[in-house]
Amino acid sequence: MTSAPQSRAKIRSISYAKYGYYFILPFFITYCFFQIWPLINTFILSTKGNGLKADDFIGLQNFEYLVLGGTERAAKAISNDFKRVMGNTLLIWFGNFIPQLTISMTLAVWFTDLKLKIKGKGFFKVVMYMPNIITAASVSALFLSLFGDYKSSPVNSFLISLKMVDVNETIKFVTGWTEARGMVMFMQTWMWFGNTMIMLMSGIMGISPSLFEAANIDGAKGIQVFRHVTVPLLKPILVYTLVTSMIGGLQMFDIPFLFHYGDNPTKQVETVAVFIFRNFFKAPANYGYSGAASVLLFFVTSALGSITFFMNRDKDELARKKYLKAQRKLIKANNSGFGGR
Repeated sequence: MTSAPQSRAKIRSISYAKYGYYFILPFFITYCFFQIWPLINTFILSTKGNGLKADDFIGLQNFEYLVLGGTERAAKAISNDFKRVMGNTLLIWFGNFIPQLTISMTLAVWFTDLKLKIKGKGFFKVVMYMPNIITAASVSALFLSLFGDYKSSPVNSFLISLKMVDVNETIKFVTGWTEARGMVMFMQTWMWFGNTMIMLMSGIMGISPSLFEAANIDGAKGIQVFRHVTVPLLKPILVYTLVTSMIGGLQMFDIPFLFHYGDNPTKQVETVAVFIFRNFFKAPANYGYSGAASVLLFFVTSALGSITFFMNRDKDELARKKYLKAQRKLIKANNSGFGGR
């Protein structure tokens, strides 16, 4: 007969972890169907031809043409086109992420500082988050109507009435190289700074208040508390914000695609995602160039994300792991020296 302690041990050894896997299985099935297979198919398309030769296998020729160009006129044109949109993408992302993070961090620190006693915090949080829930199409249409190139547009008309702009030399907010890029940067910042602010606020509120109290008792000023308490403990949230912003910024599509006159997006703000869309849906379609550009964007995003994680590693934790590894090796060597295995 089995003893009572053995029965209890057998009952305690039952694992219910498999039921957790059952619950998350639908997500992985959906993910594989809508993410993994399209990614694999993109790699396949990147090795195909373009235009009327879309079914031909050409290996890595598309990557060579996009990155290095070639002797043919068409190869040089597509290479210059790709380099231009990649430059636009990096410039627009960098130009909107820096002010977005600066504004969001400033507001998050202000709204979580108990000493300031700001009235109406809830109202301001809602108002600042609202642009994030407005669709990109609506934002593009709004700014396109307000900041048009024509003298009849509200902003140009207002500047003309103030004698700040000549009636025959209106500001080209939509078609100017500098102006159009600045407008897209501003729209991206305006749409996303509220979301970033909320995430940073949640991170700051997760820091123990006793640390801020101890810093204040020690006589630390506001900027010192921010540098030596808030930022170091907020690093995980900052890394998350940087990586998600990087992924979203490099895949930026909706606003650059919609902020233009006529049928085609302007070259001033065309991004890699718009380049992929334009080549994929043109007739005859350049499936190979679209696939190759998607793969290159995937590798660029992965490389930048890996560099970000590498630079923000916890050095103390790495040193501890290295020390423990060295200790294990030393113990193993000592055991081997005494005839152990």
